[in-house]
Amino acid sequence: MDALELLKNRRSASRLAEPAPAGQGLENILQAGLRAPDHGGLQPWRFILVENEGRERFSQLLEQAAREQQLDEKAIEKASQSPFRAPLIITVVAHCTEHSKVPQWEQVVSAGCAVMAMQMAAQAQGFNGIWRSGPWTDHPKVKAAFGCREQDAIVGFLYLGTPQLKSSTTVLPVDSTPFISYF
Repeated sequence: MDALELLKNRRSASRLAEPAPAGQGLENILQAGLRAPDHGGLQPWRFILVENEGRERFSQLLEQAAREQQLDEKAIEKASQSPFRAPLIITVVAHCTEHSKVPQWEQVVSAGCAVMAMQMAAQAQGFNGIWRSGPWTDHPKVKAAFGCREQDAIVGFLYLGTPQLKSSTTVLPVDSTPFISYF
């Protein structure tokens, strides 16, 4: 699949199973993330891999956070099961630095670009994933567990694995009219 075809046909996959990217395949994914646009050469991202027993620890963390928020049992169960949606999760943290020319928002966007690059690299190698965010990215206990400082942000959890449903490889027409204008 060439790069343009990959970009035009990208689809998230929510049903993921073993195997997860490993070895050179995982290294390719991480290297793609490191090539995200990076004004000032700040490398404003951190990648934390959650797999194997780490998924159980992440499950316990999310369950504790959900209980602290006094969510109902159904929501607590959903939170505790979310790390098992895929065999590998890459938590991406925008590791922001005070800089006169590179504002914090730009560093967060750069980390977001890293997520997109990693998801594309996974798909190019026959894997797939889904980028999840939501309230856990801002939860103080979750942020602390992933080593976030006050100025840092979790931009998302990239769930990766082997897709269980075949996604369409047909280019879907997109009406760009509502998204594009000229100045």
